[in-house]
Amino acid sequence: MRAKRSMAAITLDPSFNPKTNLHEHDQQHGNVIEEIEGLIKVYKDGHVERLHIVPCVATAVAPELGVTSRDVVIDKFTNIWSRFYVPKCHGNDNKLPLLVYFHGGGFCVGSAAWSCYHEFLAKLAAKAGCLIMSVNYRLVPEHPLPAAYEDGLKALLWLKQQALSQRGANNKWWSRQCDFSRIFLVGDSAGANIAHNVATRLCNIISDGPCDEQIIISSLIKPLTIKGTILLQPFFGGEARTSSEKYYMEKQPRSALSLAASDTYWRLALPCGANRDHPWCNPLKSASSLRAVWATMVCISEMDILKDRNIEFCCALDHNNNRAE
Repeated sequence: MRAKRSMAAITLDPSFNPKTNLHEHDQQHGNVIEEIEGLIKVYKDGHVERLHIVPCVATAVAPELGVTSRDVVIDKFTNIWSRFYVPKCHGNDNKLPLLVYFHGGGFCVGSAAWSCYHEFLAKLAAKAGCLIMSVNYRLVPEHPLPAAYEDGLKALLWLKQQALSQRGANNKWWSRQCDFSRIFLVGDSAGANIAHNVATRLCNIISDGPCDEQIIISSLIKPLTIKGTILLQPFFGGEARTSSEKYYMEKQPRSALSLAASDTYWRLALPCGANRDHPWCNPLKSASSLRAVWATMVCISEMDILKDRNIEFCCALDHNNNRAE
């Protein structure tokens, strides 16, 4: 299938003008030191301006989908929340699997309330017959990595508490239909990177423990059972350019993800002084970043600049674990 990288098929408003009030912001906050045109500006004094190219929407869902959606607070102190999607379930004993979803946006932009994700995930819940928990994690540069990974882990621990209690009336509207023994970590682009790193962090927590990793991880998040990870065009990088990065940099100048934008995302996301061979960006540089206790499915697009990097990731994951598909 020929496809270009996209964040859940974003449609830009043609009337949007990112230059509005540009001079005013320059005077107030100093020079722009990092910018991805039309998405984000970072100023010298640390001020961050995100341009609202995609509207945030409420939880309303088209009635014909038969899906209920609500926002739920995960951690009020760090402002982590999730948007749940619950399809109609026929029969009291018909429990549904749960997808824990992380949105894309280069770690810098995006929201679980973006219209493109809201529409996509509502339809996915209806067609796939599953519950979806779309995590709204903290963004960089205000919260550099590993903040987003920590938020992902916190979301799983919150789920664990919901599964253990099962008494709270506030969350019964979704938890009574949830099969906590069938959980998948899912994400697109930077969200896929988060899903992968949350999974590997769970593996690495017990790196010095006994051999049966799955039993130990299960005890940490019991009664949750993670069945696998699904990575849609995962956002990785590296210092050395791949063939697809070089080719599509020249042939696809209007691609949703350019090489220049990719480099900027990573400069904003990685710890100070780190380069693109940091394991969070380039998992091939660390064996611990390629540990997979669960089955992993990676979706790759033929016309994506990161195509070759994603293929290399699959090969390395397969070599390490014999579990990549």
